[in-house]
This record gives sequence, structure tokens and C-alpha cells, in this order.
Amino acid sequence: MTLDLRRLVTQADDVRAEGGARLARPVRRAWAAAVIGNPLAATPMGALDPLVAAGQELGDILGRAAWDLLGGARQPALAYGKAAIVGAGGRIEHGAAVLHPRMGRPLRAVIGGGKAIIPSTVKAGGGGSVIDVPLHGVDDEWDFALLDAVTVGVPGAPAPDEIVAIVVLAVGGRPLARLPA
Repeated sequence: MTLDLRRLVTQADDVRAEGGARLARPVRRAWAAAVIGNPLAATPMGALDPLVAAGQELGDILGRAAWDLLGGARQPALAYGKAAIVGAGGRIEHGAAVLHPRMGRPLRAVIGGGKAIIPSTVKAGGGGSVIDVPLHGVDDEWDFALLDAVTVGVPGAPAPDEIVAIVVLAVGGRPLARLPA
């Protein structure tokens, strides 16, 4: 199957202050979202292999797009996450197949590491839906200062026969993160 890439949307966000307090170092978050055709939309559940393969290809495409916005080697990724929104003609399992662990290998190759699992979430939604993409440390999912989430959406997507796949990379975690003593 050839990946039916319909749109690629990217965004970077530099958080320089939180609640009126300036940050010593900005937190940069970058995300890339691909709107893809869902070859299994409106079909009974069957083999998910085409979507797993699409996820593997998207791991590289989305990883590179977010990595470039993050600053590449100048700004190594400290946190990551992934998500999918499945259009009404598909099933939640279609999004999960795209986010299958095979997406992780090319993403880790782009960022040059990542020992921790890549947190993810999937939901069904119509055009303009948003999703909170969970983030945690690329090497340590228990680094509580890096636990965060980024809300992502693509205007007008997904259509019933589409899936929005998202990768988020971040330099830093929650602005002004503090842990209780």
C-alpha cells in the first residue's frame, strides 16, 4: 500500500513565561500532524498491516518535520508523544495500528535515541477535532518534570475516511515544573 498523505501540518510553540513569571530557558514544543487516507474506512475489521506500515513511514516523516522545528541537533528532544484521531468511517483500532510500536523505531532514529516507550492516545472525531498528546521523557518516563501534554488539531480533519497522526517533540517539560517535597 502506498501512503495516502493528504496534508502535513506543523507548528512550534516557544513558551517564554508562565503565569506572569519569565522562564530562565524557554520550553519549545514542536508537532507535526499528517492527515492520511484510511484504506480500512467503512470496512469490517480486517488485517491492520497497511496501517502499521503507514505508521512506520509516518514515524520518519513526522519525526523529521517536528525535529526540524525543534532545532534538530541544536535542541535535542527531551520529551515525546504521539496520538491519532480517527474519522467517523474508521475505528479506534485503526489509529492504534498507525501508532503501533513500529512508528517508534524511525522516530527514535531521527532524534538519535529514546529509551522510554512513546506515550500515546487515540480517539474518534470529526473534522476539527483536537486531542491532548501526552508527553514524557525520551529516556525516563518517570521524570515528572517532563510530564506534560500538548493539544493538537488540524482544521477540518479528519474526514470520515481519514486519520490524523501526530508526533510531538519538546525541549523541556512543563514550564516552572516543581515537584512536592
